[in-house]
Amino acid sequence: MPVATLSCGICALHADQVQLDAMEIWRHPDWLLRHHPQPSPLLGWCCLDARRHLSGPIDFTAEEAQAWGLVVQRASQLVQELTRCDRVYAIAFGEGARHLHLHLIPRHGEDSQTTAWAVADHYRAVEAGERPAAESAAVQAWIHLARERVQAPDWWPLSADRSGRAPSPSPRR
Repeated sequence: MPVATLSCGICALHADQVQLDAMEIWRHPDWLLRHHPQPSPLLGWCCLDARRHLSGPIDFTAEEAQAWGLVVQRASQLVQELTRCDRVYAIAFGEGARHLHLHLIPRHGEDSQTTAWAVADHYRAVEAGERPAAESAAVQAWIHLARERVQAPDWWPLSADRSGRAPSPSPRR
């Protein structure tokens, strides 16, 4: 790991295979999709990480920029399909960890605690122990379903070499 990334929490997570095994759903040469670690604010709250250390889209290579939209779309569709939410918020600030990790947050219309910016208050309340986190067993079951779903040949339409010639889902390693 390059010296510049030794203190990065996302790089450290990616290097900790034991911790990552519990939450990883799918990986691609450039991207890693995982469930939010425990305590998870919501069931299905995922993070889409750049595999290499970069601060955001401004640092993408041309290939990463080309693939990003499809990756975000597929990951968002997965969250919506498995949570049956009304929409999926996609949020990346890059302040807590200056390594691109896009939060994909299921938004259920009837849940006023997760509407618009209230979702940040919900996040902080769960982190502080003021609201309950998503149940660990439910999160693990959700991750299992998500891993099964990304195995389907229709989930990822581009091959690992980005050619687009043949479907090649690349679940976890």
